[in-house]
Amino acid sequence: MSEEEKLSYSEAIKKAYASVYRFPLIPVRGIPIMNLIAKNWDSIWAFRPEPSDLLIATYPKAGTTWTQEIVDLLLHNGDAEACKRAPTPIRSPFLEIFSPPPIPSGLDLLKEMDPPRIIKTHLPFQLVPPGFWENKCKAIYVARNAKDNLVSYFHFDCMNMTQPDPGPWEGYILKFMRGEYPCSPGPEVAWGSWYDHVKGYWMEREKKNILYLFYEDMKENPRREVERIMRYLDLSVSDEVISRIVELTSFKNMKENPMANYSCIPAPVFDHSISPFMRKGEVGDWRNHFTPEQSKMFDEDYEKQMKEVNIPFRTLI
Repeated sequence: MSEEEKLSYSEAIKKAYASVYRFPLIPVRGIPIMNLIAKNWDSIWAFRPEPSDLLIATYPKAGTTWTQEIVDLLLHNGDAEACKRAPTPIRSPFLEIFSPPPIPSGLDLLKEMDPPRIIKTHLPFQLVPPGFWENKCKAIYVARNAKDNLVSYFHFDCMNMTQPDPGPWEGYILKFMRGEYPCSPGPEVAWGSWYDHVKGYWMEREKKNILYLFYEDMKENPRREVERIMRYLDLSVSDEVISRIVELTSFKNMKENPMANYSCIPAPVFDHSISPFMRKGEVGDWRNHFTPEQSKMFDEDYEKQMKEVNIPFRTLI
């Protein structure tokens, strides 16, 4: 993408969101998602990927952008300049996103790209278009422990002017715990229940050849996890390139990279003065937010909701 095209993209966003508002959530098969996505659901569900396409799936704020950047660098042999050709949402389109015109939808962007394409989604497993599994596409799922994911999503909902107002922290904890429409008559969290999201991909990971990664593992030993991704993609890059990718995708470098830090999204949409898109990127930051009473309440509910699975989450490393 040329400098002129980057400027044009930014101007299109500003124009489209000149009178931005927080889009209401509408249930699609019980999952609350933004109304523009819900209105275009049939075209999303009908999407047919190419067998060479790669799906990167996460619950929001679980390491999506980080993984997109790692994959792009692996596919370009660690060439940092090649991976600055365009902002992340252009290089790796968000499958289900629909925005006010003239901003192109994720589907519009994908139509203009040649495979293999890196495709991002926050859809829970049951809402992923069946073409991905019918065409045996590879998929990487990244899961982050519930408490840190909740904290990060809360700050994101504060600065993201297109999603419902998160309200106070105390109430947001309860919203996150409820997740879906069937569980509550009140406000929900976009893309539904974290619990169902992480469990859905976990239970299908072997049948669908999904590489299931943990955010905490990526933080603890990024080189090991980059190598895991490399092998899963049937790639082979040198140790030197792996080291370069680890360095380029450190939180510090990602936060300073204008092609990855979402600074291309104007303030009426992402208000970075409230919270940066890339805020801390830590494991254990939940301890700075949960009171002992809130932590106890959350842990008790967590045990009930996760009792039927044994997913090895860690809240500290």
